[in-house]
Amino acid sequence: MTDQPTVRIGIVGTGFVSRHFVFALDRIEGFAASRALTRRPLDSCGDFPDRDLLTDSLDELLDNCDLVFECTGDPIHATDIIDRALRHEKPVVTLNAEFHVTAGSYFADKGLVSEAEGDQPGSEAALAEEVREMGFEPLVYGNMKGFLNHHPTPEEMEFWGKKQHISLPMVTSFTDGTKLQIEQTVVANGLGATIARPGLLGPAEDDLEVAATMMADRAKALGAPISDYLVSRKLPHGVFVVAEHDDRHRDSLAYLKLGEGPFYVLQKPAVLVHLEVIKTIKRVLERGTPLLDNSASPRTSVATVAKRDLAPGTRIAHGIGCFDTRGIAVSIAENPGHIPIGLMSDAAITRPVEAGQRLTFDDVDIPDSLALRAWREIEAKVLSETGTASEQAVY
Repeated sequence: MTDQPTVRIGIVGTGFVSRHFVFALDRIEGFAASRALTRRPLDSCGDFPDRDLLTDSLDELLDNCDLVFECTGDPIHATDIIDRALRHEKPVVTLNAEFHVTAGSYFADKGLVSEAEGDQPGSEAALAEEVREMGFEPLVYGNMKGFLNHHPTPEEMEFWGKKQHISLPMVTSFTDGTKLQIEQTVVANGLGATIARPGLLGPAEDDLEVAATMMADRAKALGAPISDYLVSRKLPHGVFVVAEHDDRHRDSLAYLKLGEGPFYVLQKPAVLVHLEVIKTIKRVLERGTPLLDNSASPRTSVATVAKRDLAPGTRIAHGIGCFDTRGIAVSIAENPGHIPIGLMSDAAITRPVEAGQRLTFDDVDIPDSLALRAWREIEAKVLSETGTASEQAVY
């Protein structure tokens, strides 16, 4: 019998996820990293586990892979990379929810792109798929968050970034809730859910059953499943689904320790990031379908909110994970002209902005990019579909 050929994975990014994914592949038969694309000088990547994989050429990466794994966390850069990969007919797996909520929907009909299991969105999608296969009807797609501080200080974030060996923007976006809002937005769009309110509900509650009932009640009142989160230092670092089931199973589900109903909580208590990515890679290659994407017609976006008063001329290198702005989930139809947090890169404030204000394109100048053009197309489509096209902002 002839051995199956090894699947060559081209990795985009050389940070925490990329490095540890390379380690993980050592134990997975039939898969190997072929190249790792970096924007850093090649001789500065001394922390990368296999320097022979490093390249600064996207063409080289695409010519030497069967599938692209994109994990930079940079939505604008990822948009350019994924556009090229799909033009080369390469399937793409991501750990980059930031990309999906910014420009992902633009690619819905252009090729195979999927967010991976391992980060919260992909883990919620995988759990939701399992729950539905058992006959449950999801009401809440939930994320368990241990800590939240909308206004962390640079000193706090530098301490925790060094302690946890992650970058300052990354630890800041985790702490101020931006990453969480991004994650639950792609879950809402990809799984056909909505949000209960701008910024989500996010109850601070150590009792998962109590939080689940409150959020399920809200979903029932809205008449649609919701994507949301809760904050607790005592609960696991995982995800959950709150669902209903056929009432004929009530006694058996009680016997199986799922409670008395009518709402049942099913959870995945841990997300293992780089160790779980391979599950989605195998799925994409075997089934030819995504686990999760932002859908062709999203309804939710992540708007930019000022953390402090911003004067004209203020420059913001990266809106995600900075001390000037953060992101909150909002309805696209109800916020025409808002600037998604993923587009706030190399941005210049053009008029006074007050702390707490949601920024629009009238408030900033940003460079042209494929991601920006993709967002304009996405927003125009959504506003047209929801009957609010006449309210579109003029760019």
